[in-house]
Amino acid sequence: MARPSVRRATAVAAVLALVAAGCSDPATRPAAAPTPTGPVSAAPAPPAGPSPVPAARAGLGGRPSPSARPCTVFPADNVWHADVSRLPVHPRSAAMIGAIGGGATVHADFGSGRWEGAPIGIPVTVVPAGQRRVPVTFGYADESDPGPYPVPPDAAVEGGPDGTGDRHVIVWDRAACRAYELFDAHRSGGGWRAGSGAVFDLRSNRLRRAGWTSADASGLSILAGLVRYNEVAAGRVDHAIRVTVPRTRTGWTWPATHSASSATDPALPQLGQRLRLKRSVDLSRLPRQARIVAEAMQRYGLVVADHGSAWFLSGAPDPRWDNDALHALGGLRGSDFEVVDAAGLMVSAGSGATG
Repeated sequence: MARPSVRRATAVAAVLALVAAGCSDPATRPAAAPTPTGPVSAAPAPPAGPSPVPAARAGLGGRPSPSARPCTVFPADNVWHADVSRLPVHPRSAAMIGAIGGGATVHADFGSGRWEGAPIGIPVTVVPAGQRRVPVTFGYADESDPGPYPVPPDAAVEGGPDGTGDRHVIVWDRAACRAYELFDAHRSGGGWRAGSGAVFDLRSNRLRRAGWTSADASGLSILAGLVRYNEVAAGRVDHAIRVTVPRTRTGWTWPATHSASSATDPALPQLGQRLRLKRSVDLSRLPRQARIVAEAMQRYGLVVADHGSAWFLSGAPDPRWDNDALHALGGLRGSDFEVVDAAGLMVSAGSGATG
């Protein structure tokens, strides 16, 4: 979903039970880069060379080698894991919530089963240690981390093999504790081609270079913001959740590193903006799966990551999701949220670590 460009929001169908979902398409690059308001950081180190070990597969719930160190999705002090429940409300919160859509309802853009022949959500492919690396070519090579990437030929593609949407491919190498993320990914010969790609060291707080995209418009990791079934089954989502909004303004807000808009209206949020479900919202009547997601939105909030339909939450598909329970999140509206000022969390502009 990330482009170094002015992007137009689109609606891509993705329904859990009754609601149609939307995502964005790439557009042309702006003539001049917007003035950054976010961090400057070094790009992630290129991945190691190819491995001769044949590809092996594991589902999202698979386990890494017993000898491997545990791999969490970024350190505990990373901004994705920051408790924002007591942060101050942003002075332009009301205007930004109105611009996103105060009357629009929340939609869990993930679930079980299929919609138009494809799993609902952004799938994650977990690969074993030694997964063979293959070449990847990029349309936006100047802002992409070079290959090869350990992407197997049967890696899950958002929207399915014939999908026409954003076609994200997310590969989680738990042994190396790295995420390899592609936008607009397609098989190409013995490898892949993609619009853009990024490699994230999940044991590091380092952000991408200022002005760089990733597989997401914000320059952030997609994996970090996905709701995953095993988290909800364990009773707690311990990170902020990726969310899309129809429009953003130029520039970005830490921890984002990339802008995808030329709009200057101060009422619009920026990519990277942190949103929070108000503490006053009663969650007691929500079914368990929806309640755990909503509790995460109160404690850890949402991160504006890309353009798309308002209040669409990102997650990984799983046959164990209860679509009816997730659909109950539609009882929440934009007016139940507020924008928080997260600047006080920042330790360094080039790092996602929090103080």
